[in-house]
Amino acid sequence: MIIRNKCVVLLSGGLDSAVTLALAIDKGHDCYALSFDYGQRHRIELDYATRLCRKLDVKYHKIFNIDMRFGGDNSLTGNSDVPMANTKNHGIPLTYVPARNSVFLSIATAWAETIDASDIFLGANSADYNGYPDCRPEYFKAFEDVINLGTKAGITKDGFRIRTPLIKLNKTEIIRLGLMLGISHDLTFSCYNPIDSKKCGVCDACVLLSDGLKAIQST
Repeated sequence: MIIRNKCVVLLSGGLDSAVTLALAIDKGHDCYALSFDYGQRHRIELDYATRLCRKLDVKYHKIFNIDMRFGGDNSLTGNSDVPMANTKNHGIPLTYVPARNSVFLSIATAWAETIDASDIFLGANSADYNGYPDCRPEYFKAFEDVINLGTKAGITKDGFRIRTPLIKLNKTEIIRLGLMLGISHDLTFSCYNPIDSKKCGVCDACVLLSDGLKAIQST
């Protein structure tokens, strides 16, 4: 009998998380997908997450509701407009939502401990950790240490592993990997500022995807 390892996969509905989910399935995991309705202006991504879970061999898909609309100047749940790509930005981008990954990973850890899963997957990649403090490799290592110190599973069992299989890949490499796994970009929604449920085409997420597709088409 084949023993499949349970894992929790953070699934936004965007390309990176979709490829991560497909990769975890390809590696033989029983995947429990976790999405968040947190007050994001691009909530349509959850519709794509739901469709992806129906298409793929996902054990269970949970959408967790948590309101992170605290105001402030972030452009996904706060008061600022989503900037266009290549807008001059000093430091951390306006699309950073305060402590979002810490909140998401804490909830993912609680679910993983409940279902006796040891692996938590998410789609952070090289394009993310150039600007977002909670997407850096050292952040994930530190958070893994924290949850293994502060959970029953971390003390009495083998603990948890935070998996970031795309962490060294750029967008073009992620698109290629997705195609190998049967995930094309039209199955996903990567846009920070949808207009009438369609991608805006000018935000960072849209332009990164567009540039990645152009790079593939030119080779």
